[in-house]
Amino acid sequence: MTNQIYPCLWFDGQAEAAAEFYCSIFKNSKVTMASPMVVNFELDGKKFMGLNGGPMFKFTPAISIFATFETIEETNEVWDKLFEGGKALMPIDKYNWSERYGWLQDKFGLTWQISVVNPSATPQIKPSMLFVNEKFGKAQEAINLYTSVFEDSAIDFLVPYPETNNVLYAEFNLKKHGFIAMDGPGKHEYTFNEAFSIVVDCQTQDEIDHYWNQLTSDGGQESQCGWLKDKFGVSWQIVPNIIGSLMSNPEKAQKVMQAIMQMKKMDIEKLINA
Repeated sequence: MTNQIYPCLWFDGQAEAAAEFYCSIFKNSKVTMASPMVVNFELDGKKFMGLNGGPMFKFTPAISIFATFETIEETNEVWDKLFEGGKALMPIDKYNWSERYGWLQDKFGLTWQISVVNPSATPQIKPSMLFVNEKFGKAQEAINLYTSVFEDSAIDFLVPYPETNNVLYAEFNLKKHGFIAMDGPGKHEYTFNEAFSIVVDCQTQDEIDHYWNQLTSDGGQESQCGWLKDKFGVSWQIVPNIIGSLMSNPEKAQKVMQAIMQMKKMDIEKLINA
């Protein structure tokens, strides 16, 4: 199975403005497609989707974008640009784990962790999941689930909290797409929600069935239009990669959209025949 796996960010009418803002900050970045509903863009070559979904969902720090850079100067520069109109969750400074690190919420509400890269590592842009409150201590279980559901996936490295099995910091990949996971101790007024979801583009119905069934099992929840929540509350979109071409056909687009609105799990044959 070959899949593109990428973040979808939920905005209230600001998807294109946000995409242009982010692309102006990161190297090798561009908006690749813009419509009233969906904006696709790349940050340093990594695919993102912006969705104008309305005011229903707001970003929380439970999933942030973790971006690392080769130099302190570049780290500071990106921080300063993202910080415009935003606020610091952890001020940019020197910490035990990094010569330069900060955590912020930008003017669109999305949270970012910005850090200079360790000398032995490579700069990266990855979604970072923080398991808090009743989800605290579940990061290892979640990583194990995700890397078992997606073949050709692996845990790259994992650092536990001292004297516990909880995850201080872990990096893993799903079919070579990088992710970070951490357990966050203490009380927090947020958790995972639909504002930050993970899209899985599928070529076949068998792929859709596999990912849908595995991620909704053991306490996951089915939603509409290819959306689901896994047992940890993380939102996923399991979608056929032909949706874009079907929706670009003016003779079929409305019927395809009507068919999608009636579905939970996507059915490729029904979409083609709509």
